[in-house]
Amino acid sequence: MSAVVDEQREVRRARYAVAAVFAVHGAVTGSFATRVPWIQDHASVSAGQLGLALAFPALGASVAMPLAGSITHRFGARTALRGLLALWTLSLVLPALAPNLLTLCLALFVYGASAGMADVAMNALGVEVENRLGRSIMSGLHGMWSAGALTGSAAGTIAAHLGSDARLHHIVAAGVLTVLGLIACTWVLDLQPAEDEEPPPRFALPPKSALLIGAIGFCAVFAEGASLDWSAVYLRDQLATSAGLAAACTTGFTLTMAVARIAGDKVVDRFGSVRTVRASGVLAVFGGLLVVVAGHPAVAMTGFALMGLGIAVVVPLCFAAAGRSGPNPSQAIAGVATITYTSGLVAPSAIGGLAQATSLVVSFGLVTLLACGLAAFAGVLRAGDRDRPKVSRPAAAVPDPRP
Repeated sequence: MSAVVDEQREVRRARYAVAAVFAVHGAVTGSFATRVPWIQDHASVSAGQLGLALAFPALGASVAMPLAGSITHRFGARTALRGLLALWTLSLVLPALAPNLLTLCLALFVYGASAGMADVAMNALGVEVENRLGRSIMSGLHGMWSAGALTGSAAGTIAAHLGSDARLHHIVAAGVLTVLGLIACTWVLDLQPAEDEEPPPRFALPPKSALLIGAIGFCAVFAEGASLDWSAVYLRDQLATSAGLAAACTTGFTLTMAVARIAGDKVVDRFGSVRTVRASGVLAVFGGLLVVVAGHPAVAMTGFALMGLGIAVVVPLCFAAAGRSGPNPSQAIAGVATITYTSGLVAPSAIGGLAQATSLVVSFGLVTLLACGLAAFAGVLRAGDRDRPKVSRPAAAVPDPRP
């Protein structure tokens, strides 16, 4: 009996530890995002060149994420996450040091690669903890990521308001977040592969199950990226609002996503992944329709808020379903992560290109159409509703599994 109690205590401690890891990961993103204008000025790049450079994090992540599985297999889950998370937090320093476009692109490639590998590792451990607890926690973990991003953004906003040098700001932030991340990693599960388990390939195409699950994630992340980058522009250009009200729309969207993720696990435990995503899809579609037909700012803001509620839990549930599909959870999670990162890369430019050719109303019509896919194809997440044993298989190499 004492062994069971000790194991339950270890799993609960691991849950809080991996939640802290998610928050640290999000805080790096928030810290970077607020200083992009400073970085642009320091590197002396135009808006177009900056747009090109900002594609490199997603490119780096897509290239590097398949490596997370082999790293975890070689070093074990805890050691791998400790190293990858430290690499990610320390990479925050690089973009602010870049003096020109070339070095900025290289810095952002490394920044994105380290982000993607740490993302895969922490999501895999989150899935393993969820399996052992026997109840949903992935939505809450991604809510912690959002909370971390908001915290990092708040600190960055203060630093920018004070006119501080982003190099100094990011050195301090990287140091603090690295220490916090290393402390949190002390209590995550230390999964080790079985002695006879074959190491995963360094690079491999994602399995078919990951492609189907990733398609759901693609739709959700496309709507998220479009709303984050274009909601303020939509209110300003289509509805002639003030800059302050337009910015408030984006903030409202972000807050609804964070709140829905933190509260989403109870909904998932009660209704299951499939029904939750179907209902979420209906909410997102209704929100998208409100945005498209809006003649008043309040209607559009309500629409964006509903989209935030509708897509909030989808990506966490995609990772959870991938972690329970097929014989290689690591490969499946990395495949889903790659697809969602690609969606985040494509969405902002696709919305802009379509708006240039037609209008932003048509662009968000496309977002609404993709949101229909959440309700229509939610059944592919049924793997996330399987029975969740309190103690999972030891090797689950799940260690090698953003938003």
